[in-house]
Amino acid sequence: MKPASHCFTLSPSAASVAGLVLAASSGAVLAQAPAGQPLWEVGGFALGVSQQAYPGSDQRVNRALALPYFVYRGEVLRADRDTVGLRAFKTRDFELDVGFAGSFGSNSDRIDARQGMKDLGTLVELGPRLKWNLGAGPAGGSLRAELPLRAVFDISDSFAHRGLSFEPELVYDRRSQGGWRYNASIGAIVADRKLARTFYEVSAAEATLARPAYTAQSGLVGWRLATSVSRSLTPDWRLFGFARIDSVAGSANKNSPLVRQTTGATIGIGVTYTWMRSSERARD
Repeated sequence: MKPASHCFTLSPSAASVAGLVLAASSGAVLAQAPAGQPLWEVGGFALGVSQQAYPGSDQRVNRALALPYFVYRGEVLRADRDTVGLRAFKTRDFELDVGFAGSFGSNSDRIDARQGMKDLGTLVELGPRLKWNLGAGPAGGSLRAELPLRAVFDISDSFAHRGLSFEPELVYDRRSQGGWRYNASIGAIVADRKLARTFYEVSAAEATLARPAYTAQSGLVGWRLATSVSRSLTPDWRLFGFARIDSVAGSANKNSPLVRQTTGATIGIGVTYTWMRSSERARD
């Protein structure tokens, strides 16, 4: 089926939040900061994304963004690649912080399975995350487990609360001699009933002959395999790309009439530009 391209309108503040969250959640835009990086940086990024409208959808959402970003790498207060706000503690093996992620919304009138239903808004996820350093991985890389528990909010609907998600994953990181940085991960997505309803429930008022009423259940939403790559082109310019495959095989709501496809992919590519950076160095 031909990919669908959708439009939505955000306030300037909401657009900035969406841009930072969606870009950082790609895993490649804002580089992680080993010791010696600037304490803060200010710049901008351009990002193009093509993603599945929601896990189980057979149609796609295409987006493009160009927005500013700000990175701060304090020992406790942080705003970087995937941490925002507070890093509660860090040891050699464990770290507890507040992490975030996000996904673009879609206009239901342009998604065949959701015709006449409420739009899916642009969602942001925010909450505590435990990271466990598992040591060395293949080819000189490193392995870690991440256990994030996040509240989900719809920034297209005045930050309405949409539920809770738990997204454990195993992550592999590697930095090559040539300056490339690679990241790969495998994980699962588990949602409470409120969040599952956002994607998979069909009320009696929304039911049609082709779309019977359905009561969504809490539990497994799906499985996720992701990878990203990035490289500095100059001291100020950085190229990045990422890809992700989501599968709803064995999920709690695989029988929802809104599930039209078992697997789907997300891909993105972009660049960042650092306009200003501090002379003071971060201490990780």
